[in-house]
Amino acid sequence: MLNEEQRQRLLRLARTSIESTLEGRAPEVRSDDYDEDLRRPAGAFVTLRTKRGDLRGCIGSIRAMEPLYRAVATSAVSAAFRDPRFFPVRKEEMTQLDLEISVMGPIEPVSDVNEIEVGRDGLIISRGRFAGLLLPQVAAEYGWDRQTFLDQTCMKAGLPPGAWRAQETRVEKFSAEVFGE
Repeated sequence: MLNEEQRQRLLRLARTSIESTLEGRAPEVRSDDYDEDLRRPAGAFVTLRTKRGDLRGCIGSIRAMEPLYRAVATSAVSAAFRDPRFFPVRKEEMTQLDLEISVMGPIEPVSDVNEIEVGRDGLIISRGRFAGLLLPQVAAEYGWDRQTFLDQTCMKAGLPPGAWRAQETRVEKFSAEVFGE
């Protein structure tokens, strides 16, 4: 778990990374600016929402491939400029966006879907070249039950609802530490 100061540092990093990119310069990200907890490898997602709560971008890394601070900076820029569902963020939008960070926990296989707790667990569903991920807060935001969460994750993967029941489909869960502005 991160403390409040660490959370605020990551939120500032995410916002300044987007603002630097909007100004045409690379974000300044130096490892010695961050403590040991923020330098540990971790996956992270950054979600951008309008002040009305509408999704404006969400991209991240599932697995711990780089230090947490770098994963946040990279994900923030990707969410703002590379989410294929949205046009790139414009400078004048920045004051109207709220940022949320999800720091990924370990990924675990699910052998019994009754193990999945809506609101606590995120899901990854995959089969062959198809894969979809939904963060833990998504099901809670939409008021989904467990089956709807599973079906929606299948659809995100490009699979039909109910595909999670098939033996060749892999269902995994993870927790995430979620915080925002």
